[in-house]
Amino acid sequence: MNPRFEELSKMRNVGTVVRGIRTPIIKENDDLASIVIDSLMAAKESEGFEFKDKDIVAITEAVVGISEGNYVTVDDIAEDLKDKFPSKKIGVVNPILSRNRFSIVLKGIARGMDKITLLTSFPADEVGNGILDERILDESKFNLASVISEKEYYETFGSWIHPFTGINMIDFYKELIESEDCEVEFVFSNDIKTILDYTNDVLTCDIHTREKSTKLLKEKGANVYGLHQVLTEPIGDSGSNPDYGLLGSNKATEEKLKLFPKTGDELVMEVQKRLIDLTGKQIEVMVYGDGAFKDPVGHIWELADPVVSPAHTPGLVGTPNEIKLKYVSDNKFADLKGDELKEAIKKEIKHKDKDLTGQMITEGTTPRVLTDLIGSLCDLTSGSGDKGTPVIFIQGYFDNLAND
Repeated sequence: MNPRFEELSKMRNVGTVVRGIRTPIIKENDDLASIVIDSLMAAKESEGFEFKDKDIVAITEAVVGISEGNYVTVDDIAEDLKDKFPSKKIGVVNPILSRNRFSIVLKGIARGMDKITLLTSFPADEVGNGILDERILDESKFNLASVISEKEYYETFGSWIHPFTGINMIDFYKELIESEDCEVEFVFSNDIKTILDYTNDVLTCDIHTREKSTKLLKEKGANVYGLHQVLTEPIGDSGSNPDYGLLGSNKATEEKLKLFPKTGDELVMEVQKRLIDLTGKQIEVMVYGDGAFKDPVGHIWELADPVVSPAHTPGLVGTPNEIKLKYVSDNKFADLKGDELKEAIKKEIKHKDKDLTGQMITEGTTPRVLTDLIGSLCDLTSGSGDKGTPVIFIQGYFDNLAND
């Protein structure tokens, strides 16, 4: 055997390891904490890994919402909105263009209203779903400051088909609204105040600027609510979410939505406690939804949930505190190579400050909170389709080169 290979084989040669954990299909009222733990223990036996302190268990929000039975119907949405907008004629501002995320919400809005003026941003919605050919926009009389009527939209851009979905979402939303015997008019503008030229009753549907939008329109005298303020309390025996309302919801059936989970805090603490009792290790636990990343080709920003992680144990609070290896190697230790360089860097890591904020040695590291980074890793691992791994197990995430 090559002596160098033999030496390396005795060292730690793997850093972070991420495993998708298969579970049974999870349904309403299932004991999710037990399912998560049983699935982890089965994976441990079949894969031969051992639990360690600072391992991470992550559970997708979809199965949390399913297990807690947090659903609302189209009729529930209609009923809540009729109370909030007795005129039954409203502006709907900046909905995302998604059959899974918004179509059932929109059906509920249309069922409760007589007329909707739907204002959408262009050339894409908040999370990057396109609604027109940008090359035609560049050559047209319109620019990003324009207000484009429904008639002008169709005359200029036609019934534009999204290359990934094969659907024109304006056509789709128009047909959906009219199928509920509700009148609809589309307006295209990147200034939400434009809606006040049409109506003073407004439902804002943006996700990450929701507080700013509702505040701005309220200051202009509008009767305004955000999606995060719809079904914050149950109607009859409906579900609800006191923190996010309809934000983060997903289509369950043609008449029902699964809401963003509301019992995640209790779940993560229960799973952590039971894992500590079983393994003797301090394992961190989180619930994750969409990852916080953007596709440079399709231009889709994945984060259609209001947050990446609605619940996590305290050990996942904070941001990374890492030095940039390339910077240290090229600057402070530019004259070193091989094992001498590696040992010098390991020593630098071991003696780094507890808070490196603002120091040049961190330049190029990712300035994001841990739950956004870890949640994105989990979302990419579990996918959104048929992998059957709603639980993600991560080892070595908090390790570094100095951890042998």
